[in-house]
Amino acid sequence: MNFIYICFYFISTAFSSDTVSLQVSVENIKSIKGNIEIGVFNKGDRFLEKGQAYKFYSIKVLESTEVITIKNLPKGDYAVSLYHDKNSDGICNRNFVGMPKEPYGFSNNFKPKFSAPTFEDCKFSLVEDHKLRIRLLH
Repeated sequence: MNFIYICFYFISTAFSSDTVSLQVSVENIKSIKGNIEIGVFNKGDRFLEKGQAYKFYSIKVLESTEVITIKNLPKGDYAVSLYHDKNSDGICNRNFVGMPKEPYGFSNNFKPKFSAPTFEDCKFSLVEDHKLRIRLLH
């Protein structure tokens, strides 16, 4: 009987996965040009800092809604930030007070009021394949 249990355990763990997929749907794209720049963060201490994203993606804008599927993410807590780089210069252009001049968005569709959001504001738990819809703020 122990042999059967051990075989079942190894077979079931062989087909289970510690990674999942995240589908990000970016909505409310008003200008069909440039790229959507997406940062996927898994830690809060360096959230939104340039070059600190766990994963970074750039997708060309061809539609008013763009979708990307990110595969093989370890299960855990994440936050997503993104912006529409309309002029394709590789930076999120800002005004004189530091507010983005290009459309942007965050997971949980968090809308910042007076300062940038925190990781906690945008955090979600990824324990199974998940679909995330983010509406760009203009």
